[in-house]
Amino acid sequence: MTSFKPSLLQSIATQWFSAAMLAVTTTLGSAADVEPEIPRFSVEHMDRSVAPGTDFYQYASGTWAKKNPVPSDKPSWGAFAQLRERNQYLIKRILEESVQATEKGPEQQVGNFFRSALDTNRLEQLQFSPVQPDLKKVMACKSVDELFELMADLHRRGVSSFFGAAAYPDQKKSSVYGFYLSQGGLGMPDREYYLSEGFAKIREAYQKHITKMFRLLGDSEEKAIAKADRIISLETALAQGSKSKVDLRDALANYHKFTRSDLLKKYPGLPLSSYLAAAHLTDLPEMIVGQPAFFGTLETLLKETPMEDLKTYVSWHIISSAAPYLHEAASAESFAFYGAVINGIPEQEPRWKRAARVIDDGIGEAVGEVYVQKHFTPAARKRMNELIDNLEAVFRDRLGKLEWMTPPTREKALAKFARFKRKIGHPDKFRDYSSVEIKPDDYLGNVQRAEAFDTKRRFDRIGKPVDKNEWSMTPQTVNAYFSGTQNEIAFPAGILQPPFFDLEADDAVNYGAIGYVIGHEITHGYDDQGRKYDIDGNLNDWWTAEDSKAFEARAEKLVEQYNQYEALPGLKVNGRLSLGENIADLGGASIAYEALQRALAKDPSKRKMIDGFTPEQRFFLSMSQVWRINWRDAALQRQITVGPHSPGQFRAVGPHVNLQEFYDAFDIKPGEKMYKKPEDRVKIW
Repeated sequence: MTSFKPSLLQSIATQWFSAAMLAVTTTLGSAADVEPEIPRFSVEHMDRSVAPGTDFYQYASGTWAKKNPVPSDKPSWGAFAQLRERNQYLIKRILEESVQATEKGPEQQVGNFFRSALDTNRLEQLQFSPVQPDLKKVMACKSVDELFELMADLHRRGVSSFFGAAAYPDQKKSSVYGFYLSQGGLGMPDREYYLSEGFAKIREAYQKHITKMFRLLGDSEEKAIAKADRIISLETALAQGSKSKVDLRDALANYHKFTRSDLLKKYPGLPLSSYLAAAHLTDLPEMIVGQPAFFGTLETLLKETPMEDLKTYVSWHIISSAAPYLHEAASAESFAFYGAVINGIPEQEPRWKRAARVIDDGIGEAVGEVYVQKHFTPAARKRMNELIDNLEAVFRDRLGKLEWMTPPTREKALAKFARFKRKIGHPDKFRDYSSVEIKPDDYLGNVQRAEAFDTKRRFDRIGKPVDKNEWSMTPQTVNAYFSGTQNEIAFPAGILQPPFFDLEADDAVNYGAIGYVIGHEITHGYDDQGRKYDIDGNLNDWWTAEDSKAFEARAEKLVEQYNQYEALPGLKVNGRLSLGENIADLGGASIAYEALQRALAKDPSKRKMIDGFTPEQRFFLSMSQVWRINWRDAALQRQITVGPHSPGQFRAVGPHVNLQEFYDAFDIKPGEKMYKKPEDRVKIW
């Protein structure tokens, strides 16, 4: 399912604070105060005019879909979005309270960050001045070496260009952090946006967007167009040298470790030594390169591209990355392309919502510490542990008796599962952001200083032991994840709410929602990529050839199934890109269903009709309803192109049709549209 302040006279500071408080109060008024509805499971979401065997997605959520068009400021609207919307309301209250904080500490940092985002008067006064120092530094560069030295600082502050650099657990030595270099440097979401004919109109819009932004900066029309042409030409060359999203999924194929000397010898035309020195990484004995061929392309590109074009490209990425945090003209133009064109969104979200996400990205655990105090209960953690215990018991039994897995692989699979870990709600110790300077009048600066803090935190631990207690998501995040290197699943407090987790709901609904999500994350440890990580969390081919072949044959049937789902006319799901998630969906559904059956057998009093439906029927309805969603066409096209997940409407039925229990629950017979022949069904875990 991931890296400046003159003092003021006291009287001036006091006047500014009062004005900022007024701005915050004004911005947060009116409709923003309406508490969103809790998005629970409901039979009222169903469309019973459709037979379950004809279109189960419509049957489960059709009435909801009719009543819930995509809001004007969203790319899509579904159960996840509804919960995130409610979560933002809860976070908004925290941000409002933080603005009042006067004592130095995390709450005041959050308040200052929030004020800086909402002080539009200050942003209008500044215009493009926050990026001018960096633009001048770029223009002063006289060589590619100097440009790469500057790039090290830009990367540190979150400005992407040419390639990516990051520090994560070494995938073949998972006990320590490694340093990674990877392909990057594109201004659009993926290489396909540059190379596929289906994105021709978006390329035209991108050219106009770049031109418009340089015009806002003060360039003439002719000069701005010329710059846009050169930038797109350079980015297209980078795209041509980049791997596809499908190829990037192969963890083993995207891991290449080099010693420092060997890497510098391999790419003599790349000033990596200058970059590493400027990034204070001169003592790294080895580095991991994700896509060596890409860096060969970059080396050639640097040799053949005029220095002025390279500087124009880097300048563009400085401007583009900063635009959302600048004055209205720049922010609106950024949204006009990345929001309206890329995702089809007609209207930008209110500023406070955008600010909440930015703060979450920058100093999110400072918000999370307050969030869990207010919105995460011991009862929720206790119930989650019980559910995970039940799901793990089922999966452990499955591993012990799979008919297609031989004893040597089974033994290692069970040993790996014995080390499986879980995280629920939030970290035991929250991150200390006290060294991050957060000013009430420097929005872009706050964003970049928070990013620089995180980059330094990560880079400082390269080669050191991995922190097993660290989380990859903030507590308020509406999501969950599996880590292959850590062999763990994590469920932030943000997702432990309806419709995923509901302490008031019956077992069938919870097993169909959060139980399915738990099973999904467990299965990720054994999907087409997760299975490549061994008992220690290292990339290692620990399967027998016979078992690998048996697994891949089953997985290929799932690729074929999802390849048939048509999202838009002529645009089908990429079954290979979404394979890992589809495997996890199938495993999650099957495991959660069996866990429900065990729970019902343990307490037969729970086996009763509710709202006219059996527990088995409510399980599958709940599982489909968590994926209810409406899309904008552009956002759906983007999801198909770059997203590892199949669109929700297909996740809501894709696992079901492989399970006999689904057909039994709704008495679906051969000849009905939802029916899939037993020999065509996929069973992996």
